[in-house]
Amino acid sequence: MQAPIRYNKSEDGIVTLTFDAPEQSVNTMSDAMRETFAQCVEQLIAEKDAIVGVILTSAKDTFFAGGDLKRLYNMQPADAPQLFHATEQGKRTLRRLETLGKPVVAALNGTALGGGFEIALACHYRIAQDKPRAQFGLPEASLGLMPGAGGTVRMTRLLGLAAAQPYLQDSKLMSAAEALEHGLIHALASSPDEMLRLAKTWILANPVYRQPWDQTGYEPPGGWNDATEPKRWISTAAAQVRAKTKGCYPAPEAILCACVEGMQVDFDTAARIESRYFVKLVTGPVAKSIIKTFWFRANEIKAGEQRPQGIPKREIKTLAVLGAGMMGKGIAYVAALRGMDVWVKDATLAQAEGARTHADKLLAKRVEKGEMTETRRQDVLARIHAAAGYDELAHVDMVVEAVPENPALKADITRALQPLLRDEAIWASNTSTLPITDLAKSSSRAGRFIGTHFFSPVHRMQLVEIIKGAETSDETLAHTLDFVMQIGKTPIVVNDSRGFFTSRVFSTFTREGVAMLGEGQDPASIEAAAMFAGFPVGPLAVLDEVSLSLSYNNRLETIKAYAAEGRPLPAHGADQVMERMLEKFRRKGRAAGGGFYDYPADGQKVFWPGLAEHFLKPEAQIPQQDKIDRLLFCMAIESVRILQERVLENAGDGNIGSVLGIGFPRWTGGVFQFLNQYGLKNAVRRAEYLAGAYSQDRFSPPDLLRQLAEADGSF
Repeated sequence: MQAPIRYNKSEDGIVTLTFDAPEQSVNTMSDAMRETFAQCVEQLIAEKDAIVGVILTSAKDTFFAGGDLKRLYNMQPADAPQLFHATEQGKRTLRRLETLGKPVVAALNGTALGGGFEIALACHYRIAQDKPRAQFGLPEASLGLMPGAGGTVRMTRLLGLAAAQPYLQDSKLMSAAEALEHGLIHALASSPDEMLRLAKTWILANPVYRQPWDQTGYEPPGGWNDATEPKRWISTAAAQVRAKTKGCYPAPEAILCACVEGMQVDFDTAARIESRYFVKLVTGPVAKSIIKTFWFRANEIKAGEQRPQGIPKREIKTLAVLGAGMMGKGIAYVAALRGMDVWVKDATLAQAEGARTHADKLLAKRVEKGEMTETRRQDVLARIHAAAGYDELAHVDMVVEAVPENPALKADITRALQPLLRDEAIWASNTSTLPITDLAKSSSRAGRFIGTHFFSPVHRMQLVEIIKGAETSDETLAHTLDFVMQIGKTPIVVNDSRGFFTSRVFSTFTREGVAMLGEGQDPASIEAAAMFAGFPVGPLAVLDEVSLSLSYNNRLETIKAYAAEGRPLPAHGADQVMERMLEKFRRKGRAAGGGFYDYPADGQKVFWPGLAEHFLKPEAQIPQQDKIDRLLFCMAIESVRILQERVLENAGDGNIGSVLGIGFPRWTGGVFQFLNQYGLKNAVRRAEYLAGAYSQDRFSPPDLLRQLAEADGSF
């Protein structure tokens, strides 16, 4: 089998190590790569006297993608000693390379992330080929991990303790130009040949070279930990990290500890400290949950795992958007940004033209930030057209109907426009709750009718929930998936049911918060429970933003619909509270002047005093952990029911959808991975406790959860 690294020494004494993992599209730090790299460094040391310098480069389109996540994911706590030893061995190889006494250059012909960028940092000089989409940096924290090949040690010594944190804790990635600006890359090249030419020139000009931190008297920017600036920063850093993570994300805290401790000791000790924190994260549950969802499942989705087989891919070139509200404007913007020509239709031409105005404002901000040229801005705007009549839309490949959640209005529009369309045109009704099969009854082409649920604001929210109606064809599903991927969004696929997956699950979160308020719980403790569980905002604040009246009306419509189907919904503790807030106190939400909160014109929002007067019962307070678990478990239990009912076809989509769409805490990996991480048997016991203490209807473990727990299975 071909070795993953080629060792080539030219006549001028310069050795080029070329990473080229066989049968892989990118280079990763596999066992074979690690062993071969160690052997190559041994050979460099043995031939040191005959070597002028060393160049590290790649035969792939990218330089190096980092560690083998499949290997790391499979590491269990019992594997910690083995992983620690392997991590230390890998660092020893890099350390021997950078202390070779000969100049070492990283010739980065493309993206270098994670372990790949750590390899580059161990080189004395870094040259990057200036490719448009190439990225550089250390994204490990975004997967619940941290650099494990000396990244924290070298970054803090290179940039300074505080300045290194955005790249380490926040996974800040850079283009080649940005990396050059921040001193993490030394030079840019326009081609591979120029890059290698610059590398050789630098080697010949620097026959003996040592890393800055290996030179006597070196002091990092800002100084070591005993200097005034780092001491001041350290005094508040831990509190700032905890405020950001709420204790839910161990990676930023581990990175901070490794950096601070590492700047108090010598390089090799600092590297060993990093290894210990790295191993703890790898073998812990949070990283595994995040990796399972946001690496493995996300890549399955990108690879088309949800897509019906045997159907050729289709590019959507022309799109009609019906409705120029915030959702319609957002859909038009993201579609035009991705190269589609978009026609927007609303009640008036002036309203339709609002889509272009909305896009112009968003594009102007990107131009101002340097993310886009003015030429590109005008090109995107030129793709958005206002349509005066339905006849202007007859040619489009796809229609996204994004009018308000009114079945009669949606039906009228469907009957008016669909007969004008070509037979192969897809009709997507954008809705958060309305059953697609019912909406499709207004269509003469139910096979070409499908549901899409975008999330607001569309240009920021990554998820699109795709809903299959009873007659939606596989071809329509496949091509709608193509469309969602084409506009750069992440799709999940669900079967038809009122509320689908995301809306149905999200409503349990807000209603549980309101139910606790009705029981007399302190509203501040309810909101705090959400924050410390890892939710971005509390349930009471969310309801104020989306409108109490809208939420309550949706609830009444759902109760009515289920009753008509002979499936009456059980009473919920939130219903009476919502009715009192709306009917008695006239508190409809932020847009109507206030709801659970007041919104002073000259300050931050504060709780409406009426909450304490009408709801608070100091003697009825329950444990804070119960509040936290009620918010997490109500969503997770409802998700299991949805999977059990086959509305959701797989747990992986539920994990992705719950985090990207409705704010379920990322540290969990999603609703199902939260239960896996909790342990299914433990989850059953906790759910039974919550059911007995608070609500059998909401917390009783579904049969599917019990069965998997008894079988020692997982989602």
